[in-house]
Amino acid sequence: MPTPPTGRILVVDDETDLAQLVAEYLRKAGLEVAVRHDGTEAVAAVRDFTPDVLVLDLGLPGIDGIEVCRQVRVFSDCYVLMLTARDDEVDKIVGLSVGADDYVTKPFSPRELVARVQAMLRRARTGGAASAAGSRSAQQALVIGELVVDEDSRQVHLAGEPVALTRIEFDLLLCLAARPQLVLSRRQLVEMVWDTHWTGDEHLVDVHIGRIRKKLGDEAASPRFIHTIRGIGYRMGTGR
Repeated sequence: MPTPPTGRILVVDDETDLAQLVAEYLRKAGLEVAVRHDGTEAVAAVRDFTPDVLVLDLGLPGIDGIEVCRQVRVFSDCYVLMLTARDDEVDKIVGLSVGADDYVTKPFSPRELVARVQAMLRRARTGGAASAAGSRSAQQALVIGELVVDEDSRQVHLAGEPVALTRIEFDLLLCLAARPQLVLSRRQLVEMVWDTHWTGDEHLVDVHIGRIRKKLGDEAASPRFIHTIRGIGYRMGTGR
């Protein structure tokens, strides 16, 4: 049986009882946990506690979760798992658009949340997308026109300029760039980048792809890099 992943988790929720319940489940899973209850404390705690995963409620008093995520993304590449209201589709999209990696809707099973967190930590240790990229030489960067994707350094350059991507964005781009001209479905990308047992909404792939395109200056209507294959998924273009 594989050893459960270890890591530091910051739980931020103004519902004190819920935050403590989540923290208890995470600690039982062998994880180091800190808890905060408002947005200002959350940003400071990410700096001080340096978590591997930030479990972040969007409906915080003062600085809300969206703004917390935006501020955190300036200085941290920790995974961000949002907690959202069941019907708050707009918040899900906005949260993902400012750099969150995944979301869980309330009410949720604490065991499901622990499983999501553990899946994130396993990616950090094994490099899920990188390990799925095949037997390509570890030293060989991927070049698509003016785009260079360096798996070893986890850096991306476009026309010589660095492109700042989150971990999830980098892994998605790597999956596509490592398989030029191969169409990958949302489900395939989820299994490569998130986890084979991930059960959330596969359309969050679309939101992350949209963020990557924006950072690459790639138009969905006439893309150079990431092409949408309607009804199926995505494939990497030639960069022209």
